[in-house]
Amino acid sequence: MEPQLLHHVDAGVATVVIHHPAKRNAMTTPMWRALPPLLDELSVRADVHALVLTGEGGTFCAGADISALKDSPAEAQGLAVLAEESLAAFPKPTLASIRGYCVGGGSQLAAACDLRFAQEGALFGVTPAKLGIVYPASSTRRLAALVGPSAAKYLLFSGELIDTGRALRTGLVDEVLPEGELDKRVAEFTRVLATRSLLTQAAAKEFANGRTDRDAYWTEQARAGGDTAEGVTAFLERRQPRFTWTP
Repeated sequence: MEPQLLHHVDAGVATVVIHHPAKRNAMTTPMWRALPPLLDELSVRADVHALVLTGEGGTFCAGADISALKDSPAEAQGLAVLAEESLAAFPKPTLASIRGYCVGGGSQLAAACDLRFAQEGALFGVTPAKLGIVYPASSTRRLAALVGPSAAKYLLFSGELIDTGRALRTGLVDEVLPEGELDKRVAEFTRVLATRSLLTQAAAKEFANGRTDRDAYWTEQARAGGDTAEGVTAFLERRQPRFTWTP
């Protein structure tokens, strides 16, 4: 099978799979190009309430395919940034499910997700210093906001790989699961996300990401959207709420 992005939707959760196992799921130029339109398509589907990004087999993503960097490094980096920004802007909760290597462009994609769950033994690295590449400003700021300036500098200056223990301590990952437990935990957690209010999640995502110009918009959405009334009624009636707001 050619390198590509696979996807499926089940029980309200879209799963996007980076499929290039011959090169540890390295992202090719066509794969970088394909991610933004795929995310656009999934973002407007009413049956998608959350998104999981993962890699085929035992590796998340070993970065960009180096052949693309050799041919046109500026173009390859630009496409990676566009893909990263599209993932960060996805209006519903996103989660990276990580095994094995999460390096270079793979770490960019993981950092652009809202949450990151990893299997024990996964390795993380931000490696532009090994190639003499200036890491994009937006990617650097996102990494620093996630792990703090000191940890971001450690990763960027050295290009060294860190294990799941250090990744958890720095905030690069949110949960670390024993071998064999990652898929089960991700499925359980995303099923929970799919039952919650998209209104709450979408507003919280914008606020947490630092947007400051939409307070009035979200107040109006909460007033008119119906989720608040449904949530309170369901709580009083001791039943599962049926939220209906969509972005």
